[in-house]
Amino acid sequence: MANNILMPALSPTMTEGKLARWLKKEGDHISAGDIIAEIETDKATMEVEAVDEGVLGRILIQEGEEGVAVNTPIAILVEEGEDIPETALKTPFTPQKSSSDGQAPSSGEEKKVLPASHKTSHEKRIFISPLAKRVAQEKGISLESLKGTGPNGRIIKRDVEKGSILPAPDNTNSGTAQSDIKRISNSTMRKVIARRLTESKTQVPHFYVSVDIELDRLLELRSKLNATAEENSFKISVNDMMIKAVALALKKVPGLNVQFTEKEILHYENVDISMAVSIPDGLITPIIRNADRKSLREISVEAKSLAKKARAGKLKPEEFQGGTFSISNMGMFGVRDFSAIINPPQAGILAIAAGEKRAVVRGDKLEIATVMTTTLSVDHRAVDGALGAQWLNALRDIIQNPYFLVV
Repeated sequence: MANNILMPALSPTMTEGKLARWLKKEGDHISAGDIIAEIETDKATMEVEAVDEGVLGRILIQEGEEGVAVNTPIAILVEEGEDIPETALKTPFTPQKSSSDGQAPSSGEEKKVLPASHKTSHEKRIFISPLAKRVAQEKGISLESLKGTGPNGRIIKRDVEKGSILPAPDNTNSGTAQSDIKRISNSTMRKVIARRLTESKTQVPHFYVSVDIELDRLLELRSKLNATAEENSFKISVNDMMIKAVALALKKVPGLNVQFTEKEILHYENVDISMAVSIPDGLITPIIRNADRKSLREISVEAKSLAKKARAGKLKPEEFQGGTFSISNMGMFGVRDFSAIINPPQAGILAIAAGEKRAVVRGDKLEIATVMTTTLSVDHRAVDGALGAQWLNALRDIIQNPYFLVV
């Protein structure tokens, strides 16, 4: 019996995705558990596993299609020797816009899906995917000259790439010539980052507190710990030590390990640190769970593994969903100070800048020390200024007396 393979919901916030790549082709035999495609979600590019066994009878959504709503049929799975039902081939696809509340559509919610179309000056309807339409516009390709090879004659990207090109427009009065502009389509991740950060800055009342922290003792301890590592089996970074220090400060001042809701403030017992990792399409925050209870060695090994998986797009949902507090470290870029945007629904994020030699006053003497500026961004709905300052002071005490990190 033929079954539809549906666009899966690969994260709680996912309402749509981009079908990045098919790893199976029509006619291939598929077993349960086989990796059949890669889907670009709001978080990362993730692999999709088959849940049933059969033959990939027909691919309905081509590679590169964006805006594919959750639960949309993307392919048809049939039994060996079975024909593809005609009714299954008549389901048109049109990209879906994310719902305003950010929730994935309910599986029981019936939606009427209409084919995407384009009207010419003669009111002739041309069915074309948004990706194909955008490519055609960018390349100056006439839609009327194209013949669709997608489902129900729909024009897809490969049809556009074979189409005829119209004469280039006259740009003499447009300022910058169109040929001088490089256009890069926004990925699903970039679109979601833009939306979430806009929501955070416009809906969450941020306030900022900064403090300078001396790092010399911490750097000395780090050197000693790495020197004792057997055959370089591990190497602790400053970031590893900061994750541990932040976790301990959250246990000492738990008022920042919270989340604001309209009805109540949620206080978390577990300290799960989200660490910002830069990847080609944007930023993702894998999580070191129970960081306060892990050794520096455990944090170091786990952090390196998660960062590697993040850059390869191989993170599992449970490895980046959740977290109670975030850190963003740009010290490796030599940044003196910066402010980070809160990662909702968390109530705080710590921006970590570079350590540098600065003049400090001790008693009546002027001395040189390695100093780092850290800036705390806090949701003022959940945390007041005095509590934010108290937490930063606790963090400074831990870092300037770093043996708290190993006892």
